[in-house]
Amino acid sequence: MRTQPLQLTRELLHFNTINPPGMERDCAHHLGKLLETAGFEVKYHEFAEARTSVFATVGGRHEKPPICFTGHIDIVPLGMAKWSKDPFTGETDGDRLFGRGSTDMKSGIAAFVVAAIKLAPFLKNSPGITLVLTASEEVGCEGAKYLAEEKLLDRAGAIVVAEPTANYPYIGHKGLMWVEIETKGKTAHGSMPEQGENAILKMNKVIAKLEHFDWKHECGIDCHHVMGKPTMNIATIHGGLNTNSVPDSAKLTVDIRTVPGIDHVHLCHSIQNLIGDIGSVRKIVDTPPLYSEPDEWIESVYVTATPFIDGKPSPKTIMFSTDGADLKRGYGGAVPTVIIGPGQPEMAHQTDEWCSVSRIDQSVEIFEKIMRDWNGI
Repeated sequence: MRTQPLQLTRELLHFNTINPPGMERDCAHHLGKLLETAGFEVKYHEFAEARTSVFATVGGRHEKPPICFTGHIDIVPLGMAKWSKDPFTGETDGDRLFGRGSTDMKSGIAAFVVAAIKLAPFLKNSPGITLVLTASEEVGCEGAKYLAEEKLLDRAGAIVVAEPTANYPYIGHKGLMWVEIETKGKTAHGSMPEQGENAILKMNKVIAKLEHFDWKHECGIDCHHVMGKPTMNIATIHGGLNTNSVPDSAKLTVDIRTVPGIDHVHLCHSIQNLIGDIGSVRKIVDTPPLYSEPDEWIESVYVTATPFIDGKPSPKTIMFSTDGADLKRGYGGAVPTVIIGPGQPEMAHQTDEWCSVSRIDQSVEIFEKIMRDWNGI
């Protein structure tokens, strides 16, 4: 009996893979067993206990490398607001399938798994298909980084990232770097501030410098022809323990989104040089930008997606970051990559997250056509 995309999405929603802690192992093995039954060679890789990624291949006996489809198994927490639907049972209301991960991005995984299982019997002597199902994308792309750094990815000629795009094909996203900046002072009684050294006032100087950060001067580039400008957002600040003491420590986090051409190591050093000895800079999260200039294969994906969206796609990049950047690096860096999946991008991480059931079916058609074209079947 052929696996149905709605059924498989519901099965995946039943697994609570909220990250943290993630604990993707059970969901990973559920997918792995399904793929093994269909003829895939399946391997499991864990970067930590129960933090399991799946690497599944079929075909691949060809000079032309296989095409890779990827998605992450983990999901974000539910949030504080009460859900009107159960987040783990896959309730439907008309065309909407509800659940945490329905959009981001278990529906995308279900769609390409269903398409790959259908085509598996015809791929024996073809370039083949590789499926990479990662753990912990939502917290720093840890699973994808592990696969890349441990050289576990073999080879691929193209990558499809099934993140939520409402089936519009995007060709990249900005890089993501989070940094923590700490200032230190000297505590004293609040009635005698002159006896201390106020770490919060030091942080105020740091913020003033960051507000006037000059991308062109510091990094040599301040705009990308498709992505636009890099951004820097001061996100959190914590300092002091009690009101009647001078604070001797303050910490700030900054969310930075970069474009191709900006080196993250250089950027971190630039920030440190900018603030000097006022504070210390520590990198927390580091995901490079992802971008593929449209080529013949990407143009073919545009043609495949056109019937399911409003007109032929034009080169665009998505706002959020994905595993695609680290996987592309792990595959050698020159692999054309497209981000396309059934989820509603605006519903990602939302209360009462949902995905269109009909769009999941459309994704199966799109993914199957991309797989067939790549393998000549």
